[in-house]
Amino acid sequence: MDRIILHVDVNNAFLSWTAVDMLKKGSKVDIRNRYAIIAGSESERKGIVLAKSNLCKSRGVMTAEPIYSARRKCPYLEIYSPNFKLYKCYSDKMFEYLSRYTNIIERYSIDECFLDYTGSVNLFGDPIKLAYKIKNDIYKLFGFTVNVGVGNNKLLAKMASDFEKPNKVHTLFVNEIEEKLFPLPVENLFMIGKASSKHLHDMNINTIGDLARTDASLLFKRFKSMGKMMHNYANGIDDSPVYYEKETVKSISSSTVLPYNYRDINKIKEVILELSMDIAKKIRDNKLFANVIGVWIKYSYYDKNSKQEKLDNSISTDEEVYDNAVRIFNKLWNKEDGIRSICVFASDLSSHRKIQLSLFDNELFKEESDDKLQEVIDEIRNKYGKDSIKFANMRKR
Repeated sequence: MDRIILHVDVNNAFLSWTAVDMLKKGSKVDIRNRYAIIAGSESERKGIVLAKSNLCKSRGVMTAEPIYSARRKCPYLEIYSPNFKLYKCYSDKMFEYLSRYTNIIERYSIDECFLDYTGSVNLFGDPIKLAYKIKNDIYKLFGFTVNVGVGNNKLLAKMASDFEKPNKVHTLFVNEIEEKLFPLPVENLFMIGKASSKHLHDMNINTIGDLARTDASLLFKRFKSMGKMMHNYANGIDDSPVYYEKETVKSISSSTVLPYNYRDINKIKEVILELSMDIAKKIRDNKLFANVIGVWIKYSYYDKNSKQEKLDNSISTDEEVYDNAVRIFNKLWNKEDGIRSICVFASDLSSHRKIQLSLFDNELFKEESDDKLQEVIDEIRNKYGKDSIKFANMRKR
């Protein structure tokens, strides 16, 4: 049976999610219909456009350009600050909804998911009909629109979802490649950037069809391994699986896809702190202790790196999980590439704490003290909310 992959992509996610939140809070204005952008601080002169309305797009405003440049094109620009906690909330809602159709889901970015629907066809029926249902349900339930692409692999599904927007369903099956994919400009092919597309145009390779028909050895000679990937993608070839996280009784994990590639270590530590607190709470809720802590990070479509370490002492507190996760992350990260997504996980769980003691060690008393402090913290959070107590000093480590 041919694979059936769906790609669900939120239309103009940051702007849409901000607009929906404002409308829910009583705003009479839908910023999706105004000259509005989501951007960083203009006063600090380092803000860039993270999302833009279609009206701004019509004036030439582009994602990732500086605010001052966008304002020259659109003097009456309205600027709204990003709210990544809000965006994660809507992303989680969408992910939870999609999970009813398959457990094989990859959060490719904060506003995109791949679903392997192959094994679910017999349960939920025709994938195209389901794609329309997903599109319509998400709008009714959450107030924002998505595009859904349906194909025989991740590449084709993603390319399909990038066809006409917004609020559309498109297919790109293997038998539709020549009709729908080949006529497109070569720069429209996934993973082909500006520099690569310029080189391809210089070689008189102007469409995806031209690239598909080009001798693969010629591309390899010019672009090395990237050339092979280009040729495969142009021909609709992609065997990569839908990556999804499995959580079993013997392991606990918490992961997130970041709104953009993070390179700032302080921002990364804030994310690790949130993830560490999440899994530490799950560990304690199950009355368990962790003997192994690990971290995985993803740089890009294929690059996923992980590292885990066996601990001398079992752990369960927020601080213990965070300290070990940061230490492992520092060994794992190459300190050059931006982080696209990150996960903290705990395994080798046990119902009692294991501690290695020496004759001169006060470790047992320290662990008991930490446990009691954590119990008090949990009680306060349960009563007043998880943000009622923060560990400011942990971010500095």
